[in-house]
Amino acid sequence: MVVRTSYSLEFFPPKDSEGEVRLWTALEALEHIAPTFVSVTYGAGGSTRNRTIGVTQEVTHRTKIPTLAHLTCVGSSRQELISILHMYKAADIRGVLALRGDPSGGPQAPWIPTADGFTHADELVQLIHEFGGFDIGVAAFPDGHPSSYGDAKKDIDVLLRKERLGASFATTQFFFEVQKWEKIVYDLQARGSQLPIIPGILPITNIKQLERMAQLGGTPVPASVLASFSKVEGNADEIHKLGVELASTLCEDLLRAGAPSLHFYTMNSAVATKEIYGNLNDAH
Repeated sequence: MVVRTSYSLEFFPPKDSEGEVRLWTALEALEHIAPTFVSVTYGAGGSTRNRTIGVTQEVTHRTKIPTLAHLTCVGSSRQELISILHMYKAADIRGVLALRGDPSGGPQAPWIPTADGFTHADELVQLIHEFGGFDIGVAAFPDGHPSSYGDAKKDIDVLLRKERLGASFATTQFFFEVQKWEKIVYDLQARGSQLPIIPGILPITNIKQLERMAQLGGTPVPASVLASFSKVEGNADEIHKLGVELASTLCEDLLRAGAPSLHFYTMNSAVATKEIYGNLNDAH
């Protein structure tokens, strides 16, 4: 029996009507991969909360694809978070990705707790689990969480605690080396975890995107990757081609290593994800 690889997609809420057209065009172009779920992000400081709810609800109604909405601790009290969960439930959203989130000043800004709110994502996981009715996802960091300062054991401890509190899967920040994903999986399993770790794939299609995403996520870019991009710097078509090739190779390595599925950060464009999907299917 052939077991089909499953895929999921991530989008961000559009800012205007042009962005809405781009999002729906991308989703329509990717429906053929039959995503297991579509997730919609939350802006820094909770700035896109209403758009997140609206877009996620519309994805559910238009496509019938299960949807997962991001939820962060930023700027919301416990009672406000409960109110948002009620809105998610009413919108027929099936799952929630529970995150601490970045302060409105960005990931490097100091964390300022909200009155009667939460400071850590595990508190949010517990709240969602107690609320009931959602699949709960959390984030994993193959290159280490920025606040862990290289303490890999701390990251594993946090994931184990989230699993105990009700998390049923994790999606990773984007990364470049399959060994980073394998280490998280091995370390979790060695401690009795059954938490599926879904690799997050970001096809790099321009250099500025690479620099910005690496800075935001604290992801170090391997020298070999920088060297490869430097050879095609200034040639947009070659940069896109290289980004798709690198992501396709990573996906193949991950599937061979036993990854349960792949999660694509689409950046609201179907082109690169569609090309990677085609490469993977051509290879099998």
